[in-house]
Amino acid sequence: YISVTGVQTCALPIYRAGRAGISTGSPRVFCVRVASGVVGALACTVAQPQSWPMKAVRVIVPMAAGGGSDSVARIMSAKLGDALGQQFVVDNRGGGGGLIGIGMAVKAAPDGYTLMLISGSVPATIAAHKPPYDAIGGLSGVIRVGYSPLTLVVHPSIPPKTAKELIAFVRERPGQLSFVVPGVGSLTHLAMEYLMSLTQMRMLHVPYKSTGLGMTDLLSGQTQVMMTGMLPVLPYVQAGRLRAVAVSTAQRWPAQKAIPALSETVPGFDVESWFAFVAPKGMPSAVIARLNGEMNKMFQDADLRKTLDAQGMAVAGGTAEDVERRMRVEHDRWAKILRESNIKIQG
Repeated sequence: YISVTGVQTCALPIYRAGRAGISTGSPRVFCVRVASGVVGALACTVAQPQSWPMKAVRVIVPMAAGGGSDSVARIMSAKLGDALGQQFVVDNRGGGGGLIGIGMAVKAAPDGYTLMLISGSVPATIAAHKPPYDAIGGLSGVIRVGYSPLTLVVHPSIPPKTAKELIAFVRERPGQLSFVVPGVGSLTHLAMEYLMSLTQMRMLHVPYKSTGLGMTDLLSGQTQVMMTGMLPVLPYVQAGRLRAVAVSTAQRWPAQKAIPALSETVPGFDVESWFAFVAPKGMPSAVIARLNGEMNKMFQDADLRKTLDAQGMAVAGGTAEDVERRMRVEHDRWAKILRESNIKIQG
């Protein structure tokens, strides 16, 4: 075999070829030209787990800066950089409800230098928009980072203080109120449409390119309602600039027990926001295993758990297969809800 430090190519046996200037050694790499170039081996370069990463790793976030995915990606990228000795660079690729960033990740080379931080919005978006490629099958799981509820908030210019009051208030004023949509077809959008279909509410949806842009109009009172991750709204709730009427999970969230669960008013309603790292399909399993192992170790660190808890998130961890299973289950769930509730996604 021929050895070149740091990469591995398709391993093929070769003859002893001292006169051709070829050195033998470890089978970690090989790209050969024999004699005068009569025979050449096709290189299939991938990162070796022992030497990976040898350069910066791109972390795609399929949403604009300022939302929950962006915050989680930056926290974890800093930790990964410290642990592995190379930069993990967040690359926000918002647009198309997340489809632009998802498409980039699916089509990226599986060489160990592209990851994507996804939220529960990704399988929901794929179910809603049906992109012309296998987005679920085109991604490999790496690890679940954490999970948290969505939070239903209202601007204090309207009187409802509970989910029951909000539902009654909206039903008395069909089409007069508006809700923020940070990404058409995203998890937060579908969760709101699902809630309206169950409760016969009718509101206008106002799409934005990012959570941050939508939040600006909500805080000014130009829109009145939003369902989004706990992370971006909690500071405003605590400051009295927004009012939290419910969380989306089946039970009250332990860190915010004063906020009721939507299921207390709408039985069976249960939507969870979650975050995970994925990679282009075909990334070497040894690199995925190293990433998974490093992050599972990180999640035992009390400081990191405290940091994520401050973001309204519970740490998950687990196996790469857990992520792939969750993506399939969530995709199928939202496809069924869209179909059975006759929810139409419009930009």
